[in-house]
This record gives sequence, structure tokens and C-alpha cells, in this order.
Amino acid sequence: MAEEPRESRVAVNGVELAVYEWPGEGPPIIFAHANGFHGRCWGPVAELLPGRRRIAFDLRGHGLSDKPEPPYRWPDFGADLAGLARALGLRGAIGVGHSLGGYATALAASLAPEAFAALLLIDPVILPPDHYTGRLPGVHGAARRRARWASPQALYERLHAQFPFSRWQEAALRAYCDHGLLPAPDGDGYLLACPPAVEADLYHAATEHAIYDAIATVAIPVTVMRGHPHQLAPAENLAASPTYPGLAAAFPNGRDLHLRDHSHFIPMESPALVAQTIAGLPG
Repeated sequence: MAEEPRESRVAVNGVELAVYEWPGEGPPIIFAHANGFHGRCWGPVAELLPGRRRIAFDLRGHGLSDKPEPPYRWPDFGADLAGLARALGLRGAIGVGHSLGGYATALAASLAPEAFAALLLIDPVILPPDHYTGRLPGVHGAARRRARWASPQALYERLHAQFPFSRWQEAALRAYCDHGLLPAPDGDGYLLACPPAVEADLYHAATEHAIYDAIATVAIPVTVMRGHPHQLAPAENLAASPTYPGLAAAFPNGRDLHLRDHSHFIPMESPALVAQTIAGLPG
């Protein structure tokens, strides 16, 4: 049986965040998830690190955390993680962030340097410096994402044979579906735990706030694990790596780990590889 984490809520920066903790010893590991995902997506990775203290949480706007109305600012997620690390009294933690969570983790390490000993940024949405030109115009396709489902199983059955979900490990897709829906207030099925309007707003905001000045202050070891920069299927842009190839070099103590056979969804495709990499980090 899967190891179930203890759930709690922690107030930071005017919102309450849902926090999931697997007990253990040694330097803690704190996980930050991608846009549109939730903290329980880290379960398949966390379960491969038994005996360690492991903490995941739902970003604001996601999962069981508070959901302010858009617009959203990406730096707020870094401030939330820094505030959460302080509220939990973390020292010498390993920060692990995927996608938006990678951006948040890098920024949090600059805001709360006492909390972190090393970082693993997994295909973080940290773009080339010249891409930060302001909010993107138009309507992102995520705004039209189907929000209502009959059950988590119905969501699973729709996704499991579709790219990029067909590349995911079974446990990863189950975690995404089982914890990515909430009972609809009107009693008619379930709704996505991250509202499509929130997910879409965050895509539009991705080019507003560069954090390279903050990155330059992060002196601890940082591993940037990135997937392939080209599309693996013509119709699915979100599977392509958005990470600036020169990102690792922007950190004082950065290391680049380029996985050419992986898409953007590395933690879902290879939980064991991610866990193995975490286990090898200093902390």
C-alpha cells in the first residue's frame, strides 16, 4: 500500500496552503509541483525515499490550498515557499521543484537561504533572459480545459492512452487523477482542483518576472534536470522543455543534467530517476 502523508494547513502570505508530510529523519526534502498539478503528484517519488522527512504542498490556486481570483504573479509562489519553509522551521533542506515549482524553488532559496542546502530543479519554467517581455496576450488553451468529470477513474480512462500521459508511470497518473479532482459544490461529479482559469492565467504570466538577479545569489549546489527542448508530438507544446539551456551556468554552483529522451514531465515518466538523483544530493 502507498504510504499516506499527514495533511495540515499552513498560513503564509495571506493564503492557507495544504501541506502533506511523510515522516522521517535526516535533512528534509520539500517538493513544489507544476502549474495545474498538486502536491500529491510527488507521492511516487516520495515513496522511493523511505525514512526521509518529505514535504509536499499545494501551490496557491491548486489542490486543497486557497484559490485567490486571478491575476497571479509567479514571484508570489517563491515567496510562499520561502514563507512555508520558515513556518516549518526547515534548515538544510533539499528543495525539489518541477516546472512552475522549479521557478518557485529557485526564488525561495534566494529569499530564505537558511532553509536550503541543495536544489533539484526539474525542467523549471525559467526562460532565456530575453523572453521576459511582459504578460502574454490572447487566450491560452488551458482556459478551455474540461473542468467537470464523473470521477477520478473517468479522468484516468480519458488520459492514460493520450500523449503525453501515455509516457507516465501508472502510479504517477493515478496520483494526478485521484487527487486532482474535488467534489463539485453542486453535487454533480467532480471539478479540477486547479481551475482552468487559474492555470491559463499562470501561462500568460510566465514571461512577466525574470529572477536572474535572485539566481545569482543562490550559492548552494543546484542541479538543473531538463528534458528535450523540442516537441515530442506536433500537437502538444506543453511536453517540450521550456528551460533555458544556459540556466545551470547562471547559478554560482550549478550543474546541468540534460535528459534527451524525456519530455517536460520527468517526475511522472521516471520517478525512480528523480528519487535517485535526490538521494545523491548534499544535505
